[in-house]
Amino acid sequence: MKPVLVLQHLSSDGPAYLATWMQRNEVPLEVRNTDAGEAYPEHMNAYSALAILGGEMSANDPLPSLRRAELLILDAMARGRPVIGHCLGGQLMARALGVRVGPSPEPEVGWQPLTLQDHPCARHWFGDTLVRTVFQWHEEAFELPRGATWLATSAACPHQAFAIGPHLAMQFHLEVDEEKLRRWSMLDSDAYRDMQQRHATVQGGAAMREVIAEHLPMQQALADRIYACWLAGVTERAG
Repeated sequence: MKPVLVLQHLSSDGPAYLATWMQRNEVPLEVRNTDAGEAYPEHMNAYSALAILGGEMSANDPLPSLRRAELLILDAMARGRPVIGHCLGGQLMARALGVRVGPSPEPEVGWQPLTLQDHPCARHWFGDTLVRTVFQWHEEAFELPRGATWLATSAACPHQAFAIGPHLAMQFHLEVDEEKLRRWSMLDSDAYRDMQQRHATVQGGAAMREVIAEHLPMQQALADRIYACWLAGVTERAG
């Protein structure tokens, strides 16, 4: 099986539980961290699938690495190699497919509920539980590309996930593990404190940490399902 390519935009935003899941399931992966000076490849020929991680930059920032990521998304989709995007990664998928990424109706930071659409495709990816609590950290959001199936929504951000065939874009951080979550929860700045004061959808770090034991195992069980669905065709062919 060819390795899965993981695009990392920031050294502080690694694959975390995504890497744990792939190692547990003996799926080879290759992480390219542009923040560490590692160039993204020119094409997807050497890889079986593509995962794009998050980052604090906007998907619209004029960074060559973001435009290269979009080209790799399109190349992977053209080759039928499954693509999954986490937060910024999902936004880059939307941009690559020609739709707008802009300010979210409200930012979402911390543990937030989302509601699945009543659609077989949503149940395929997320299971039968209609309301899920997931970890969010975003101020921007994507619109829906043409031909996409709208999978999930929230009160603060209507478009939480979409699928096109084997490709999945998510607005949330399915990949966080406890180490990453605790580290992120310690971040602090004047802008973050101001955002907390203005938006009920922005949690403080202590509130995030208090419910790790309640929410993280359920999110990781959801991640197990979603990652298995994403790579189902690849692992079947490899077997």
